[in-house]
Amino acid sequence: MTAHLEQFDALKTSDEACPHAERSTAAVAVCVLWVGLSLSIGWGIRGNFGHEYGAMIPGALAGLAAALLSGRGDWHRRSVFFAFFGAIGWSFGGSISYMQVIAYTHSGHTGSVLYGFACLFMIGFLWAAIGGAGTALPAFLNRERLTEFLPALGAVFIGWAIQELCVAAWFPENPEFRQRSPLYWYDTSWLAALVAIVAVLGWVLARRRLDSASSLILHMSIGWWAGFLLLVNLLGWRMTPPRGDNWAGCVGMVAGMWIYFQRHGLAGLTFVSLISGFFGGFGFAFATLLKLIGMSSGWETNWHSILEQTYGFMNGIGLGLALFWAARHVPHASEEPPVRRWAEPFAAGFVLLVVTYLNLSKNPEEWVHAKAMPAVLYRLSPDAWFGFAYGTLSLVFVTLLMAHRREPLALLSISWLARGQLLYLVFLWLMVVGNFERALVAFTAQRLITEGVIFLNAALCTVGLFLSVPAEVRPLPQTTPPWRQLLPKAIAIGVLVMALSVLAEWAVVRLTYGDRQAGLGARHIRFGPEATATKAKPPPDVPHP
Repeated sequence: MTAHLEQFDALKTSDEACPHAERSTAAVAVCVLWVGLSLSIGWGIRGNFGHEYGAMIPGALAGLAAALLSGRGDWHRRSVFFAFFGAIGWSFGGSISYMQVIAYTHSGHTGSVLYGFACLFMIGFLWAAIGGAGTALPAFLNRERLTEFLPALGAVFIGWAIQELCVAAWFPENPEFRQRSPLYWYDTSWLAALVAIVAVLGWVLARRRLDSASSLILHMSIGWWAGFLLLVNLLGWRMTPPRGDNWAGCVGMVAGMWIYFQRHGLAGLTFVSLISGFFGGFGFAFATLLKLIGMSSGWETNWHSILEQTYGFMNGIGLGLALFWAARHVPHASEEPPVRRWAEPFAAGFVLLVVTYLNLSKNPEEWVHAKAMPAVLYRLSPDAWFGFAYGTLSLVFVTLLMAHRREPLALLSISWLARGQLLYLVFLWLMVVGNFERALVAFTAQRLITEGVIFLNAALCTVGLFLSVPAEVRPLPQTTPPWRQLLPKAIAIGVLVMALSVLAEWAVVRLTYGDRQAGLGARHIRFGPEATATKAKPPPDVPHP
């Protein structure tokens, strides 16, 4: 059976071979466009589901699109890993609170407007820096180091699942009084960061060795604590009090991640992280500026969705440029030694079943709330029926997977490129349709800006995914990787863009609105006697860890 699988893999690899040809600038630009639209679609959908789970959607879509359009046969082979690690990497930024930061840019208060744009750049940078690095992991690691992450992450996922069950049972959440919870600590994910450390250390003790994957997770988790304790608790820097300060933990995560990359000779991952981060920072602030300019026209529409989809598009442009640049320089990704053959099915199941369930399971609540579905169906809640349906899907997935391992199924007896395209299309349209089902029960004309644009972009990406597959891209021959030489330039240019763009955005808003509030919500001011934000600690009756 093993020999049969090896021959089958060899056949699929040879099927993917394309004549070598130089890619024109226009061809690369079109491929970058599809990555940008893929992330924009996911970001528009993410806005309806929210937080870390929602942010997995754009990460998976963009990672898949970049791998499939890279022109690299070895990246096609790993397309499911690009989707998996893209989903994980982009999820972390979903923990950062940003709506009050956007409100600062609407306030008409000059200091708050400038502060708001600067903070949006920082939030966008942190989000995309982690997301870009996560998406690029399959491009830089051999099979053994890459697949080491799956059991280590599995330990963390199990720890988080236990945490969620225990918190739900012992500390039921009341959104109106969450500051009175014994677990409240500046409304951050401190418990999740702690559980990640404990889970990974448990995995390390069980194996009696520290692998590279566990080391990176520990670098990021300990970095989260260092950033949170230093910036918020010691220095008292709160971005949007009384909202959460996960931004500080993410600063520490990025620092810990970069330290790990530099220690392990992965400067290329640092470069991809920086490029993605600076594009993400510029994108978040600039998309907010475009929203404010559009609002000044007086046209009433879903401006926040326009902001989200624009921001997602710019994130995708940065990610696409960074990964396609890497495709010309990163050596061939090795699948030797051929360890953990279960890794691909595990990653595919995570994307198709776990990511979709974590998001779409929120739909029944919306249906019941809109009175489109009764609260009880044959003595069971809609949530229970939804869980039963997904359990059935999971059983079907596992059954077909086991059958495929015994005798390859016709549908999956295709090239790695075709497999990746199939995964992209199934995941894309599952999320597009699921998102539409969520909105359908309370649909309004303004929803066309979200669901309508998402549908059109998904249709475009479906065509582009098949028509824009480039010829084979071979890494440029070189003795010294260019990454370390590029890092100082990337940092210098990025910091300059940050400073100039934030000042320009502040100036445009001041010229457009002056001291007048832009509207759409309450007025939030960060500084001065009229400040609505405060650095005050939680009230005395709030238990504090």
